Amino acid sequence: MRALVSPSILSADFNNLGTDIEMINKSVADYIHFDVMDGVFVPNISFGIPVIKHVKTIAQKPLDVHLMIVEPDKFIEPFVEAGASIITVHYEVCRHLHRTIQLIKSFGAKASVCLNPHTPVAVLEDIIGDLDMVLLMSVNPGFGGQQFIENTYKKVAQLRAMIDKTNADCIIEVDGGVNYETGKKLLDVGANVLVAGSFVFSADNPSEIISGLKSL
Repeated sequence: MRALVSPSILSADFNNLGTDIEMINKSVADYIHFDVMDGVFVPNISFGIPVIKHVKTIAQKPLDVHLMIVEPDKFIEPFVEAGASIITVHYEVCRHLHRTIQLIKSFGAKASVCLNPHTPVAVLEDIIGDLDMVLLMSVNPGFGGQQFIENTYKKVAQLRAMIDKTNADCIIEVDGGVNYETGKKLLDVGANVLVAGSFVFSADNPSEIISGLKSL
């Protein structure tokens, strides 16, 4: 098993969220992925600190928190205190990215940067050595169930080459349109972590889908 899998609860059943978290707990998933949206940076609003805090009380997997928000520095400490193990911020909103990364690490969380589909990986060249993870969006952020953007394969390969060249201790996560076909191709070009939402939670047996992704 070469893939790490982070099921996205944006696609979970919020009438039975506890049941879905228990399913993830019992599965071979590696993380639980949270898409936190503010309706400003992305055209949607999802959930925030209270949901993560409550999920943390029953979660047995690390919480992988993706902040799709403006001014993330204001909220890093509260999200870590709520239970986030990994904090991802967007390159596109961080005026002082190095400072933000150091802030995340100062609270004991792993630091990750996300790039939107239009943002080239070259912008991370001077900071890649400080990152624990890079999240590449393979759809435009804000909604689940979108079609996978094919250019993502090239971006993953470019980022893998950058990481290998610099010997950075950094993994690559991809979010958006992940299924068995796209997931295998992403792993083949250098990705490490697959985020899957609708592909997992729309299935009759979500745990089986997670196992399938792990085995790609």
